[in-house]
Amino acid sequence: MTALPGSNAQKGQQPQTLVVQVRDAIRAQITGGQFRPGDRLPSEARLTQDFGVSRTVVREAIAALQADRLVEPRQGAGVFVLTPPAPDEPAFQNVDLARVASLIEMLELRTAVEGDAAGFAALRRSPAQEETIIEAFEAFRHRALEGLPTAEADFAFHIVIAEAANNPRFAEFLRLTGKALIPRSAVAEGADARISPDYARRLIEEHEAIVVAIQNGDETAARAAMRSHLHNSQTRYRQYLRGVRG
Repeated sequence: MTALPGSNAQKGQQPQTLVVQVRDAIRAQITGGQFRPGDRLPSEARLTQDFGVSRTVVREAIAALQADRLVEPRQGAGVFVLTPPAPDEPAFQNVDLARVASLIEMLELRTAVEGDAAGFAALRRSPAQEETIIEAFEAFRHRALEGLPTAEADFAFHIVIAEAANNPRFAEFLRLTGKALIPRSAVAEGADARISPDYARRLIEEHEAIVVAIQNGDETAARAAMRSHLHNSQTRYRQYLRGVRG
């Protein structure tokens, strides 16, 4: 295997960045046919040496590939390549974002799904995933405080929490619904840029409550904080629509 580009100069890189690089490099070798279904990957020690990273990075990368159902660790035997899963049929293609009922329905569904995702993230997140959640929150917080559009950063925050649940279906669900299901980006083009300081403060507080609960490993509190945030999103969206309609 080939070392990562610039692996001799990786000082200062965030661990999660290295995890992603190693994960993507191995994924490319699997999809490119270098490793076929049934093949055993090189040992952890060999991967550590080849990529020039720590064992922790290699383990996190393998865990990510396992979550994507591309590899399977077998006790005492090593890590084996699986037959790639068949692509899922497209879902949620009939959601009309112009319809109030459609948005509310999807927000209600997200509340149920993401509440569980946050609870699982509190129990299952790795140190690298926890760091990524904090980084996503800080990116969102910075944009909110600066009065900048936050829909992209908000969606990224929800995605990394879904990934930290370590069940790939949660993140798949959010990617299928898309960031347009964040009401600020769905109601009107450019509306997200007009976020008020008070609105920004409330959003930051809601997001921070989710982060703190996950950091504390409190499944119940994480679930409640996420559900509260998304319930509040539904309320804010309904209020916005009432204002638009006059």
